[in-house]
Amino acid sequence: MSELLTHAEYKSIADNLTLPTAGFVDGGYRPAASGATFASTNPATGETLAEIAAYGAEDVDFAVSKARESFDDSRWSKMHPSERKDVLIRLCKLMTRNQHELAVIESIDSGKTIYDCATVDIPESIHCIKWHAEAIDKLYDQVSPASDDHIAMVLREPIGVVGLVLPWNFPLLMLAWKIGPALAAGCSLVVKPAEETSLSALRLAELASEAGLPSGVLNILPGGGAEVGEPIGRHMDIDMVSFTGSTATGKRSLGYSAESNAKEVVLEMGGKNPAIVMDDAENLDRVAQHIVNGAYWNMGENCSAVSRLIVHKDVKETLCARIAHHAQQWNIGDPLNPETRMGALVSKAHFDKVCSYLGEGDVLFGGSAQDGAFVEATMVEISGNDHRLAREEIFGPILSVIEVSGLDEAISIANDTDYGLCASIFTANAKRAIRGARALRAGTVTVNSFGEGDISTPFGGYKQSGFGGRDNSVHAHDQYTQLKTIWIDLADDEDEAID
Repeated sequence: MSELLTHAEYKSIADNLTLPTAGFVDGGYRPAASGATFASTNPATGETLAEIAAYGAEDVDFAVSKARESFDDSRWSKMHPSERKDVLIRLCKLMTRNQHELAVIESIDSGKTIYDCATVDIPESIHCIKWHAEAIDKLYDQVSPASDDHIAMVLREPIGVVGLVLPWNFPLLMLAWKIGPALAAGCSLVVKPAEETSLSALRLAELASEAGLPSGVLNILPGGGAEVGEPIGRHMDIDMVSFTGSTATGKRSLGYSAESNAKEVVLEMGGKNPAIVMDDAENLDRVAQHIVNGAYWNMGENCSAVSRLIVHKDVKETLCARIAHHAQQWNIGDPLNPETRMGALVSKAHFDKVCSYLGEGDVLFGGSAQDGAFVEATMVEISGNDHRLAREEIFGPILSVIEVSGLDEAISIANDTDYGLCASIFTANAKRAIRGARALRAGTVTVNSFGEGDISTPFGGYKQSGFGGRDNSVHAHDQYTQLKTIWIDLADDEDEAID
């Protein structure tokens, strides 16, 4: 865990930042061809942080051409694996050296708490890139079992030029989740950060160049979805797109692919994640802490957030009381204060969306908003699974409670959703835990805890939570590579005649 600075020290860093204002293409910052800009705003204060170049289709074409050039001339894709690893390790060292600056940029640009940025997001981003860097020269190709007259080699080759489309809730960490395996594989990248949170990606690109990443390999294109995201999705010279964001936008990416060059598309989208607590769950106070962390971490702006608490009727009252107790400790305040646990929602538009859910259901605690940017930790009880609060992805700090009488009912309600990203089950019965975990239709199921696994475990979902690949683990490399079979005939010409 990174050592925390004081509130005054973080404010001093924020006051003295030199923020990037242009996209990063072909090894350097570059204004938009149109000269257009958009404002990057601190959601906690409403202050304009920077006017950033607003890229468009012409800029996308230029960036893709430079990425293709860098891929085709092998400046990165054919570099020796150990040399690629060294570049990425140097990047990690530079990120560590600049970790406090990166944490402050992330906090003021997104509204996230400096506590989370400094202790989770930045350290995990560094660890992710380092982990994939270390895997570069340890992932072997294969030789398949063939006859004595043949050798069959199965090779992994970089897929080519990759478009990466990022969400706004974990700007730097989601960038790391994608560029770690993509750069390790040898791909060249065209990255669209979220319009709300572009600053940390632009700063990281500068550090990557300083680390020795060749020009044209990592290009960061700020701008809107229609102006940058759609041209990336439709571009004829992009080989695949990896997308993290809303389900609605992810579906559009599939359409762009079908209407252009049938590029591969990997989607990591929304969630409506259940936490099942059975009547035999041990240490309800500890369970409550996991539920609170799952529901309110990052202000609930998390695709794997606990959104539905499905709890046995015999422990509901006790558990809800313990959740209310622990939620009181999640104070709202200045995101740059390391004592703050709940920061600002990312934008006024998103704040308005989350607020539209307040006042529904039987409010057990919370239920109010502050200063046009902050929503307090909220828990409401609803009847059944048909309520709007149970069906829609809120992406805010609102937890819905649904009472059940047994495990089969709980599993049925948990699976009754369009999504299937994460789920949790709390029980002291090992057989019940394993049965429940197997029955839950989700990509990650945690037992007696809330979490997403770690860098060594694949992350992704079922149903409308996504498909096509997984982030994290060695499986993340698969989406950025192609498999090639080389079949070698060793038969003696005298033994095998050819008609």
